Amino acid sequence: MELSLEAYRLIVKYVGNRADICTLCRVNKGFQRAAERALYNTIFASDTSDTLIMCSLLADQPRLAIMVEALTVFVGDESHSGSSIRSDLPENFWPTVARALQLTTRLRFLNLHLDYAGDTAQAWVLEQTTFRLRSFHCDLLWDIHLISFLNAQPDIDDLYIVDYRVPDNTPTSAVPSSSLDAGALPYLSTLECTFTEAAGALVPTRPISRLKTCFSKTHLREKREELSLLFTKLFQATHPLHSLDIADSSYSELFSMELLTAVVRLQNQVQGLQYLGTLVLPIGGQEVHGFVELRLQFYGLLRRLPYLQCVEVDVSEWEPPPPIPAGVRALASELRLYCPSVERVIFVNDFERTVITAVHGICESLTQSGSECILTGMTQYYVNGDPLPWVQTDSLEPQALDPIGQT
Repeated sequence: MELSLEAYRLIVKYVGNRADICTLCRVNKGFQRAAERALYNTIFASDTSDTLIMCSLLADQPRLAIMVEALTVFVGDESHSGSSIRSDLPENFWPTVARALQLTTRLRFLNLHLDYAGDTAQAWVLEQTTFRLRSFHCDLLWDIHLISFLNAQPDIDDLYIVDYRVPDNTPTSAVPSSSLDAGALPYLSTLECTFTEAAGALVPTRPISRLKTCFSKTHLREKREELSLLFTKLFQATHPLHSLDIADSSYSELFSMELLTAVVRLQNQVQGLQYLGTLVLPIGGQEVHGFVELRLQFYGLLRRLPYLQCVEVDVSEWEPPPPIPAGVRALASELRLYCPSVERVIFVNDFERTVITAVHGICESLTQSGSECILTGMTQYYVNGDPLPWVQTDSLEPQALDPIGQT
């Protein structure tokens, strides 16, 4: 008995695991169509070997390639040293990836993770692709091929780039300053980049509402110049910021206060700011002259962000460190006295993060060690791997925040 397409899809939807879905492919043609669509809609290759196998399959089977809408590929293997990975990468690896990408014409979400010692200037694999992405995570070298690809992707609203190079304006430059068109990426709203120079280049004239970046300078004078240049560019964004996360190689109270002051001075650009990090929480105590007053100034600046819901603070320099959970819970309660809109505080002590969440007005805590708890999108938390939209926290029980997941 032949079932309708909707019936086949409904049955496949409620199958428990991928192995059973594979079995359904062999039942009949109806189940095969529905099951293959479920199997190949989202592909995650966790290592170099899986990436080559899956891309070879897609390159050889165009019928399957057109079903792929989300693709994650990984180049590298934590069990090997960088040198061995470089030598073991097959010669046909990148051509196979390129061919697979050319055939995935319905691709909307692409993640290219590279963690190896080889050449990362492989953006040429994106040439001759016809898909239009919405989300793009890219660990490739910033070069003319990557710029050309971004210029041809008008639908991207979520972008991560690990590399950026300030263009050389000389005639012989391989990456002329005008390569990234002024009208490129018109809907870009979420940007994560490891250099403020990249943020400065991509933020102006675009509706960036979620930004995560990192200061690259180490000396205070240079860092102040970097801060000034970045925030000049933030004024040119066409959408107010909802979340702002700026990391630093070395955190200090002085510069953190300057950063917070600069954020507040953005005025209309940050009136709806919901997430802010990472700031150094000033140390309190009468025995240290001026620190109590400094923390009050810190809270006073935070009060000028009326919609702030989550703030990340660094307490790595506290001696002794605030005890967990009692100490950080008390600090979170103190912060909420001055900033009642804040419902979640993330304390960073070296590589350990402690999340304090206000539930029915009471601060609860849970520690997440050795992993990133902050999200690229910032307007969503990932709880046990699932996205949790912003909600009133009086309806939210404290839960562990998993590392960044892919939606």
